[in-house]
Amino acid sequence: MTFLLYLSGLILIGMIALFVAAPLFKPERQSDRSDAREDLAARWEKQKTDAYAAIREADFDQEMGKLTEEDYRLLREKYEARALEALAQLDRSREPGERQS
Repeated sequence: MTFLLYLSGLILIGMIALFVAAPLFKPERQSDRSDAREDLAARWEKQKTDAYAAIREADFDQEMGKLTEEDYRLLREKYEARALEALAQLDRSREPGERQS
């Protein structure tokens, strides 16, 4: 009798383990090209937004006298380059019919 109890418990634990682990064994959903493009565009959009925020922060810090002119110039150049890179990538990622005039 105890053997059947142990066996049923082992089977129950095995079924729960299979249920929990099942998503790990399913093949990944093949994302189509538009999903990948949207993910990439969102990443570049975030980089652009972050760079603009950093530029505004550097402007504020420079006005408050927290940055030297050289530090301000270096920070501004760095974040302007990031923003320009993001803008260029966003422009390239748009489809030809999507481009603004």
